[in-house]
Amino acid sequence: MRIGELAERAGVSVRSLRYYEEQKLLASTRSASGQRHYTDDDIERVRFIQNLYAAGLSSRTIAELLPCVDSPSEENSDAALDRMSQERDRLTTHIAELVQTRDALDGLMTSARAYRDQLQAASAASAASTASTACV
Repeated sequence: MRIGELAERAGVSVRSLRYYEEQKLLASTRSASGQRHYTDDDIERVRFIQNLYAAGLSSRTIAELLPCVDSPSEENSDAALDRMSQERDRLTTHIAELVQTRDALDGLMTSARAYRDQLQAASAASAASTASTACV
């Protein structure tokens, strides 16, 4: 099948397929005129690659995991699990950093609200003072 059909059947863009090939995540054969051709198995491979991207993995990490698919073995499976564990640890650290950043922003927002409330109170006191002197 040609690249457009694979894109449609796998639910991705043609641009994504070209990128996957550039990153050596997907391979095609070329016709005499240079057109890419893929097999039915490539549909599942593209979906698998999409799942890996959805899990937050980079193309480099995905390339490290593909031997588990291309050459199934206990060794490749263990290597893939180790690599995914490393990525999970990286994501856990990143999430903790994001929580700290969010908490810092919450603190700034609390301070900004308190300052706004002080401004409103001062404005209301000034308006009341002006109104009381206008009546005298």
